[in-house]
Amino acid sequence: MIDISQFEEKKMALYTLGCRLNFAETSTIGRQLIDAGFRKVKPGEKADICVINTCTVTDLADKKSRQAIHHLIRQHPTAFIVVTGCYAQLKPEEVSTLEGVDLLLGANEKFDIIQYIGTLNKQSKVKIQHIISKEIETFFPSLSHEDRTRFFLKIQDGCDFQCSYCTIPLARGKSRNGTIADTIILAQQAIHEGAKEIVLTGVNIGDFGKSTNESFFDLICALDNVESIARYRIGSIEPNLLTDDIIHFVANSKHFAPHFHIPLQSGNNKMLGLMRRRYQRELFEEKVKIIRHLLPNAFIGVDVIVGMHGETADDFEDAYQFIQCLPISQLHVFTYSERLHTKALEIEYHVSSDERKQRSERLHALSDQKLKAFYQQHIHQTGYVLWEAAHKGTLMTGFTENYMHVAAPYDKTKINTLEQVTLQNFTDSLTNNGWIGFRLP
Repeated sequence: MIDISQFEEKKMALYTLGCRLNFAETSTIGRQLIDAGFRKVKPGEKADICVINTCTVTDLADKKSRQAIHHLIRQHPTAFIVVTGCYAQLKPEEVSTLEGVDLLLGANEKFDIIQYIGTLNKQSKVKIQHIISKEIETFFPSLSHEDRTRFFLKIQDGCDFQCSYCTIPLARGKSRNGTIADTIILAQQAIHEGAKEIVLTGVNIGDFGKSTNESFFDLICALDNVESIARYRIGSIEPNLLTDDIIHFVANSKHFAPHFHIPLQSGNNKMLGLMRRRYQRELFEEKVKIIRHLLPNAFIGVDVIVGMHGETADDFEDAYQFIQCLPISQLHVFTYSERLHTKALEIEYHVSSDERKQRSERLHALSDQKLKAFYQQHIHQTGYVLWEAAHKGTLMTGFTENYMHVAAPYDKTKINTLEQVTLQNFTDSLTNNGWIGFRLP
């Protein structure tokens, strides 16, 4: 156990970058520290321990991770600085060059943070410690909500796919998961803590069950039978793992929201091959058609990578035209970033930075068009909004079952409750933050 006597008030600061999975895992780390006697630092206070959970999905993510580390060191100059997450796992030598970092914890070790903080000595901050194992095999479940009303439930970790642009298998190891029974217990815990909505998250959640001889379909069937939950959302799921059975189940389920997030990555079959994706665009198109047929009002978010090595101007134009014709709701556009130890680096044709930027801007503009069209289709329709605790000035915000952002005058009594509303007053500048939504009277 940690010798907490070396800390006066046992104050902690947590900072998370990257995906929902990271946020869920940071919450688990925070709960361990709270159990050891720590409390979250208040505004203006100096923390005794700072934990930064990093991301390394792109060069920009690396940069933001470094900036966050520097920021926490300046803000809490006497604190022990603990860095973990994918950036720490993949680039420990680089993180070690950042002055002020005391401890690096790998993908396995971050869930034993109490043990490793106990090795630190407050009186002698002299040498950074690396505690990072290369074999990442254990599954650690996580559940988070922080100040949100939506809970994020980690059901799976790691990935066995070998996409040519991606380092996630190196950072998080092979695909693995807990059992359905254990996952149900965590869902029930979330409900006990007040969850009205649970988002299923992981690295490759459609692969759930691979390490326990179960399946993702079995899991969602079991979760749908858990009482006292308003709704679930399925996190990002690979198109080749999004079976017709899953789509039909969501269309007829009691609690699963009509919301799908499906990574396409490219609308060009040549590029899908270079990316080592496990499908072609025809399969993706078929999945979207099935969703639209069974769930006409479903929100469909799509990930796209632009400017990867090998993507010619003709390839991009072909992909753009394909995506333009898809009846989807929004794009999440990622500009390709070279990652060490990936096969994409072996592809000879490179896209210039300026061209990557231009292509990204075109896809972002297309995404705005599709999102506005999706919202416009729902004017005067009804939906159930789950009001969240966070608010924008005098407005509280929330999401409908099909993930439309809604705002209304702040009413504390409605926080974490579901309210049926009629969607109206569509706007694209609701709070000057650039997001699109409906404003209620």
